[in-house]
Amino acid sequence: MEPSAYRPVAKLVVDADSAGQRLDNFLLGTLKGVPRSHVYRLIRSGQVRVNSGRTAASYRIKHGDTIRIPPTRRRADSTPKLERGGLQWLEARIIHEDARLIVLDKPVGLAVHGGSGVALGCIEALRSLRPGEKELELAHRLDRETSGCLLIAKRRSALRILHALLREGRVEKRYLALLKGAWPEGTTRIEVPLVRTHRLRKARVTVGRGGKLATSEFRLLERVGSEASFVEVSIGTGRTHQIRVQAAHAGHPVAGDDRYGDREFNAWLVRVGLKRMFLHAHSIAFEWPDTGVPLAVSVPLPEDLQRALVAVSEARSKGRADRAPPPGASPRPRSRAGR
Repeated sequence: MEPSAYRPVAKLVVDADSAGQRLDNFLLGTLKGVPRSHVYRLIRSGQVRVNSGRTAASYRIKHGDTIRIPPTRRRADSTPKLERGGLQWLEARIIHEDARLIVLDKPVGLAVHGGSGVALGCIEALRSLRPGEKELELAHRLDRETSGCLLIAKRRSALRILHALLREGRVEKRYLALLKGAWPEGTTRIEVPLVRTHRLRKARVTVGRGGKLATSEFRLLERVGSEASFVEVSIGTGRTHQIRVQAAHAGHPVAGDDRYGDREFNAWLVRVGLKRMFLHAHSIAFEWPDTGVPLAVSVPLPEDLQRALVAVSEARSKGRADRAPPPGASPRPRSRAGR
């Protein structure tokens, strides 16, 4: 073990720029190179102390808090050695940048952060590309299988503001999705509690009592043949797998979703050309509360999903499908309110 890979015990006093972060996010940013699983183990076991007491990972640290971090080690090779040119394509996917943040058009298949068998995620790649920018942090997350708008804060102060806006529902996030079956006309609001569990190290979310309330509005854009519906989804909360679980709960799972989707429908979609989950973070908009300056960015539907949309629409009429999806109309979505 190289000496540089050893981190002695440390006591850190939270400064004003770091205040407001979750404890786990603060530690992940501080202990770069230490596996995420180990960081969470340190918190759960009580080895990380805040003001001399045990604290949950979700605790939001305050200005002046004293955080004790026990000795930690990281593998010297745990952070990939990357050449800038090898990741230049990621710079080209930045669709907006200013002094406070970066908005990245995240490609499908790329995790937002490393861990759980993923050596490199978006945030690690950007840090490698920009070693001089020490405070780059994810403001929110997207599933690995989802493409589109991803916010990355360049300053701690910006991260605190973005987290507050997200908690208060003041960030408008819209997604484009292809769903199985005939979604109803107009806009349907779905509001259900979601419960998160883990199975074989993978997050699994279900609708159930005691869960956190999740709110989304699904608006029909286009019926795609008789098999699917192209919709826009606006989310009022940011729960894990929210759109995917709500769509499946309503009887209209997201096309290509291998966790909550319809296996037979997905197999048919592969035959007509859809090679991934059809979910894209299309746009994001908010207003900076301290300046009143609005920000609105959008990313069009990727070419592979555009081609899939056409292929699904034409498959029946041109006889491309080996076998149609299961017959029968899908049930109307269950919701607490609608319009």
